[in-house]
Amino acid sequence: MIGYYAHHHGAGHVTRAASIAAELEEPVTVLSSRPRSAEHAHLDWLTLPLDVDTTTMGDRTSDLDPTASGVVHWAPIGVQGLTERMAMIAEWVARTRPRLVVVDVSVEIALFVRLLGIPVVVVAMPGDRTDEQHQLAYRIATAIIAPWSNNVYDPASLHAFSTKTTYVGSISRFAGRPRTQNTTTEPNVFVLGGAGGTSLTNQDIAGAAELNSEYTWTAAGLDTQTWIEDVWPHLCAASVVITHAGQNALADVASARVPAIVVPHDRPYGEQDATADALAAAGVAVVAPSWPSPDRWRALLAEAVRLGSEGWLRVEASGAAYRAARLLSKTAAV
Repeated sequence: MIGYYAHHHGAGHVTRAASIAAELEEPVTVLSSRPRSAEHAHLDWLTLPLDVDTTTMGDRTSDLDPTASGVVHWAPIGVQGLTERMAMIAEWVARTRPRLVVVDVSVEIALFVRLLGIPVVVVAMPGDRTDEQHQLAYRIATAIIAPWSNNVYDPASLHAFSTKTTYVGSISRFAGRPRTQNTTTEPNVFVLGGAGGTSLTNQDIAGAAELNSEYTWTAAGLDTQTWIEDVWPHLCAASVVITHAGQNALADVASARVPAIVVPHDRPYGEQDATADALAAAGVAVVAPSWPSPDRWRALLAEAVRLGSEGWLRVEASGAAYRAARLLSKTAAV
């Protein structure tokens, strides 16, 4: 069997785990601090405690030396949740003897599982990952999955590990899903927020819509009121999609093949900025470095329509989860 550690921030890591698991013949157990949703009820799941609580052990001060003198990103002394989650992972490994564990993403989990004698496949992330901690995780990995196309994005942080890195393409939960028939004849804009958090507000959308009323504007994922469980029909019907540069959102837009404007969010290691820059350089989508003023949208929307949607083929979303699954099966069989 195969284990898949999925980070709890946002829904993207868990969504990617489910997409890959659906293509695997081997049974998969997801390890995550994110609660299992009804959507993922079919997956075996080990719910881990969070590693950010302030419960102390004995008289130690919590959150002390969180980077272990710069060796890792997050291993604070005295946080009980951290100790408990590592103990649970060790017990699970000893009991189930997984053939390998995918880590998406955590330097600490990758190191810990490898020290338990289990092969680790690390999922790479965009941005500047040349820091010692990320490079250490890449070094100890048996294999690395880069969930994007090497034709679009070739980060320097992975160059030293080219022999064990597989660029599988952008992994979307909608890959292979038939397009929803578009019954909308009016030009419309669909704005994607995200479960990982967004600084966008309904006022931002209203301001853009007011000066660009030739389009109907709809937003999803800005807050609980605008959350849409299934955005696929909206993506398929959109004249232009405005999205952040998160990997899952971009993969979903790529699967729908819709003209897009990408507005990257501020994320650690410049993750979304690097992704957006690569998409712009490859001619895949129009990019705005930050949310534009309302008067700039008309030109950006026209540019996106002119660019069209053919560039999304370059991110290789079709078959990406299958390619990742085949890599895991091959690695597990060694």
